[in-house]
Amino acid sequence: MGIRAMRVIGLMSGTSLDGIDAARIDTDGETIQAFGPSLTLPYDEDFRDRLRAILGGVGPVAEVERDLTLRHAQAVRALLAESGGTVDLVGFHGQTILHRPQERRTWQIGDGALLARELGIDVVADFRQADVAAGGQGAPLVPLYHAALACNLDKPLAVLNIGGVANLTYLGSDGSILAFDTGPGNALLDDWMLAQTGQPFDQDGRLASSGIVDAQALDRFAAHPYFAQPGPKSLDRDEFAQLAGSLVAGKNPADGAATLAALTIKAVALALRHLPERPRRWVVCGGGRRNPFLMAGLETKLGIPVEPVERQGWDGDALEAQAFGFLAVRALKGLPLTLPTTTGAPGPMTGGRVVRAGRKTGS
Repeated sequence: MGIRAMRVIGLMSGTSLDGIDAARIDTDGETIQAFGPSLTLPYDEDFRDRLRAILGGVGPVAEVERDLTLRHAQAVRALLAESGGTVDLVGFHGQTILHRPQERRTWQIGDGALLARELGIDVVADFRQADVAAGGQGAPLVPLYHAALACNLDKPLAVLNIGGVANLTYLGSDGSILAFDTGPGNALLDDWMLAQTGQPFDQDGRLASSGIVDAQALDRFAAHPYFAQPGPKSLDRDEFAQLAGSLVAGKNPADGAATLAALTIKAVALALRHLPERPRRWVVCGGGRRNPFLMAGLETKLGIPVEPVERQGWDGDALEAQAFGFLAVRALKGLPLTLPTTTGAPGPMTGGRVVRAGRKTGS
């Protein structure tokens, strides 16, 4: 299907549960013609608590899903009001509340039909379902967008996204793409901060920087069988919650924060064993790039400079939202969203469900 370059808004609400990122992009699903404006619509504390309460697919999911969808509509309207003009399509990731690909289950709440009706714009949703149903991990989904962004950069290159879960895209000098979740990202530290201090995250890594890392806890963590598995592989947000809780039980807030941040760093370092070549450069997106403790620790462990994606002229705050705009156009064109080397699917997989504005079912 031939589709011209489209003006698209991509939407992302990640495992950090901090809010909605919305970003406009002009793309044909293969190349990027232009970047538009972006914004973040933070979740209020009450709604963040409601989201946490339904993780795992329990509680009043339908009620929260409706409110989540209406918040996404609000984000799109705000971006359109800021930028002016119209868009052709919206890419709607939704909020992951359950991810168990080994059971061929993944659940992203968000009502694409409601969003399309609210906005009067066609929507692409349900990006992960087809991949998981075919036996893939359904994650990460951003690697093909990373490849498009990095088309002119020297390889091998690693793009590390530190959200609630951390994931890695390896772009080889031979054009190969390999991707997988490295391990916990910010989720463990964020949950610790909320429980210990009432703050949703460790601002600038200050608390972790003041604590002492428990080396024995790191060794116990590194022995988890997940790290011996080659990619592709993916994780639920809370996959390591029980183990991490046991590793920091009884610690003071600073030492717990330092140890949990060090777990994220350790997991990335352990990922090196699964890469065909050592990357010449590491670029980091996601909220973790703003944590100096994480960034300095990564640079020490990896032995080469680690830099935020802004050094390449990319917008780290908008990148994942942009990606779902890019993937929405690929879905319309029937192009792959995932590859065997990014999710473990049996072949290149298209996906996404297209909801036409004003209709209740996909087409």
